[in-house]
Amino acid sequence: MPRQVREELTLRLRRRKGVLRREDVHVVEPPLLKRAVGASALGNCMEWFDFGVYSYLAAVIGKVFFPGASPGAQVISSFATFAAAFVVRPLGGLVFGPLGDRIGRQKVLATTMIMMALGTFAIGVIPGYGTIGIAAPLLLLLARMVQGFSTGGEYGGATTFVAEYSPDRRRGFLSSWLDFGTFVGYALGSALVTVLHVLLGDEQMLAWGWRVPFLIAGPLGVIGLYMRLKLEESPAFQQQLDEHEKSLAQKSAGSEFKTIVRGHWPELLICMGIVLLYNVTNYMVTGYLPTYQTETLHRSADFADLLVLLGMVWIVLLITFIGRLSDRVGRRRVYGVAAAAMTVLSVPAFELIKTPGFWAPVAGVLILSTLLACFAAPSAATLPALFPTAVRYAAMGIGFNISVAAFGGTTPLATAALVEATGNDLMPAFYLMAAGLIGLVTVKFLPESAQVPLRGSRPMVGSAEERREFLTTVEALYRASDKAGRTGEPDRCAMPSRSASPGAVKCPLAGAESPIPCGRKQYCIRLQDCLRWQAGTTKTHET
Repeated sequence: MPRQVREELTLRLRRRKGVLRREDVHVVEPPLLKRAVGASALGNCMEWFDFGVYSYLAAVIGKVFFPGASPGAQVISSFATFAAAFVVRPLGGLVFGPLGDRIGRQKVLATTMIMMALGTFAIGVIPGYGTIGIAAPLLLLLARMVQGFSTGGEYGGATTFVAEYSPDRRRGFLSSWLDFGTFVGYALGSALVTVLHVLLGDEQMLAWGWRVPFLIAGPLGVIGLYMRLKLEESPAFQQQLDEHEKSLAQKSAGSEFKTIVRGHWPELLICMGIVLLYNVTNYMVTGYLPTYQTETLHRSADFADLLVLLGMVWIVLLITFIGRLSDRVGRRRVYGVAAAAMTVLSVPAFELIKTPGFWAPVAGVLILSTLLACFAAPSAATLPALFPTAVRYAAMGIGFNISVAAFGGTTPLATAALVEATGNDLMPAFYLMAAGLIGLVTVKFLPESAQVPLRGSRPMVGSAEERREFLTTVEALYRASDKAGRTGEPDRCAMPSRSASPGAVKCPLAGAESPIPCGRKQYCIRLQDCLRWQAGTTKTHET
């Protein structure tokens, strides 16, 4: 059992002053788990199908809705409309997040699904600027804002839902299927645009072909809505919160935004830092790279589309393996290694992308895609674990969407503007390096959550046999911690205060006759070290 799991279970056991019973450990039914993961992944798939289509058609959309501008201004105007959806995403998170914590995750996710489908379908039927004038870009902006508002509740809800359904030991692997859906959707959207470009040519694409991918969203939305309506609520939402979280739940449900910000601001900052790291890379590769190749490097649209499509396929192949790896080695290690690699490899990757030929640009895109897979795979398991069940959906909606709106969705617009202003075609690499450095700082403060039960939730296992093994392990851990804990009050640290002279008082767990309380209201780090020593997880006993 990993150290972080032993520490969490030891604290829970000492808090409840008793061993876990059979009903305290939830066994997830495999059919329900598959439906939950599949329906959640489909929503992400549809969301990113739209983003893939829009990114690949940015130049065409600019000509249809902003025909009077220069080619560079058309692209920037198209990306500005793209970024507008991210401005309203935090509003969607503020509305759908607390709602999901009150009425349930499943109902809210069904609502966001149908709103996304309607917004995407509407783009496909809006007349161009040549037909209705200035109303065309305004209607495009409105449709994008509907999409943005709905997606404000989509990813936070989907990650919360899947994380609360997943067994603790496999949460990284199962949650990675959510982002698997993300990149499958993007790959399908970009592949469809590439095929349409080849079959129709530039003239027909400009006339009507660009509408086809958006119109497909209607049937996809109906299928996704049907799947989500068949889901049951997550076990964590259904269960009664334990006593440690109950007062927090009641308080957070009442005062919502202010309480979450005041009570969970460190977790919100960590969430925003991880989301920045992931989404700056994500939107650089998926949103900006196709346009970078056509407008800055002056390559054909077919070549640019194919190159990024290869990167998406590579991510799809990697992502679930990296999710499984994060369950074994930990989320922090995966993030840390990838963030360090991005600060070092961003410039070489873009130098390869700039190189004429085929294989060098492919290598550059695969480097960036591998880093993106490392950020994407553990995210859906890492972010929900930062917050307790009572406020998880709302807190995810706030932290995730503010960071995406401020840093992720604006990445194509900001990078295009920097390249235009400076004339330096390596600005995208410098942008990624800055994100990597911020990511390294964030990982330093990120708590390890691999295989750890979610805060405010019962331990989750995948089978009755796994539950028996888990309970046997926990019982042994309880015996060790109970023996240690009987030396003092459970809610006060029994370690000597800092004013005590070194060596004057022995550690109470080592057998001190009269331990001196230090007055803290929770166990200090040194007492946790003692608990780990008693449980046999460290080789030395530090007093």
